[in-house]
Amino acid sequence: MIDIRPFASLGHADHGWLDARHHFSFANYYDPARMGWGAIRVWNDDTIAAKSGFPPHPHRDMEIVTYVRTGAITHQDSMGNKGRTAAGDVQVMSAGSGVTHAEYNLEDEATTLFQIWIETDRRGVAPGWGQMPFPKEAREGSFQLLASGNPDDGALSIHADATIWGATLKGGGRLAYQADPARHLYLVSSAPVRVNGVAANPRDGIAVTGEDRIEIEAESDAEIVLVDAR
Repeated sequence: MIDIRPFASLGHADHGWLDARHHFSFANYYDPARMGWGAIRVWNDDTIAAKSGFPPHPHRDMEIVTYVRTGAITHQDSMGNKGRTAAGDVQVMSAGSGVTHAEYNLEDEATTLFQIWIETDRRGVAPGWGQMPFPKEAREGSFQLLASGNPDDGALSIHADATIWGATLKGGGRLAYQADPARHLYLVSSAPVRVNGVAANPRDGIAVTGEDRIEIEAESDAEIVLVDAR
């Protein structure tokens, strides 16, 4: 099954400094048909104005992945971590037993990012944070592993049975992903694509299950983020 969630149908909240689109129910947006996708609980498509951001706030027992599309985000938390994550790079935070963090756009331009929450498999563990650079040229025409529940795979680590992948495709390019039909895939592309022949527009949500292989064809140059979760 391949279900396209059009960008125009997503939940929307414009706070001035933050323009957010919600793929799943979040904050004041509630849709009982979009409470998550497998273990994927949140996928927010955020635009954060320059010199603004999320002030300190708490989380617990959630795996939070931030994929920066343009600009940069600066993180600080109650564990003493600080770091700047730029476009194409990724940060993860395992909220565990509890953590307070802030995310600021200290740049002179708007920052756009995906904020993805995945249900944890290890409740109450010590919280953690990490970031890694992922140069886009390293994933041209192929999927690059960004984060996973396997601490030995060389990517960022989360406490969840999930993998997060990034890829770029030239217009007319094709890319295949071997899938487990029992799992839940969710992907978003920056440009029009066809997934197993099903058309999707830029920033649409593409929910996939029951497929053992997906083939993605880009109509124009595309940046793709895919989550594979239980």
